[in-house]
Amino acid sequence: MAIAQTREAARGGPAKAGAGSASRRLPPRQLIKIAVYGLLLVNFVFYIVDDWTVASHTARDSWTLLDWSRAFATTLDEAAWFVLLFLFELETYLLDDDAFTRRRLAIMHWVRIVCMLFIGHTVYAFGHTVVTLLAVEPTAAAGLCDFATDGIAYAFNLAYTPVNADSCQGLARGSTFYLLEQGTLVTDAGGLQIERELAVVDLVEVVAWIVILFLIEFTVRQQDRGVTDSRALRGARSVKFCLYGVLWLCAAYWLYRGHWVFAWDEALWILGFIAIDMNIEEWREELEEAPAPGAGSG
Repeated sequence: MAIAQTREAARGGPAKAGAGSASRRLPPRQLIKIAVYGLLLVNFVFYIVDDWTVASHTARDSWTLLDWSRAFATTLDEAAWFVLLFLFELETYLLDDDAFTRRRLAIMHWVRIVCMLFIGHTVYAFGHTVVTLLAVEPTAAAGLCDFATDGIAYAFNLAYTPVNADSCQGLARGSTFYLLEQGTLVTDAGGLQIERELAVVDLVEVVAWIVILFLIEFTVRQQDRGVTDSRALRGARSVKFCLYGVLWLCAAYWLYRGHWVFAWDEALWILGFIAIDMNIEEWREELEEAPAPGAGSG
């Protein structure tokens, strides 16, 4: 399953435990991967803080566990992807075939299922947000100051400002207002359009990543069976290439809206999974170079 054993087979020698780990000096590519993963962890802390900041404006005493999980959907999603990224590193680089005992494979299988449930929840949360925003209707308020005593915040491009008698005059950018997040936020027509765009981009991004995940899983399973080239594998690589393009477009949109941390995080995740793809490609080349069983006998 891992590339370490195939590497030894291609040289005609036995596989050694840990051949792909820290028993030898890390090549530059691995050092770059470690740096990328470290930066992703830093970004993860940012998303926790960001989700908490938004929840501080939108949370209600009546919130259920599902409401809280939707509020922290990005944090849960990032955590699940970190675990999946680690599992892919184990499978495609760090561990030899001998390390994949039945028990460990079962544990990895169930951990992967749990991660997929969290990612599936993210699709639900983002989809719920899109549907809710599309259904928002304008209020009868004549101006933003009508909400000055309601204890809510004005939302515009993911920035939240408490609405009170001092701030309401300078915040308004339009004459029509909309209540969001169960009446805890208010915005105008321009702000609502941005909220909808951001929600759609979030949904497109998470769906694209899920498809990429399944394509990588498919490729790993095929190569685990010794299949290194087929129409399906070539198609999977092409679709994955297109989806990475979609993700770069999502990053470009976030840059356009001024959310450079989101774009930076997206770029890091793309680079992280491209590193996994490089592991898989190296594994594929070594499988093709390895002599067939019994080829050296006679």
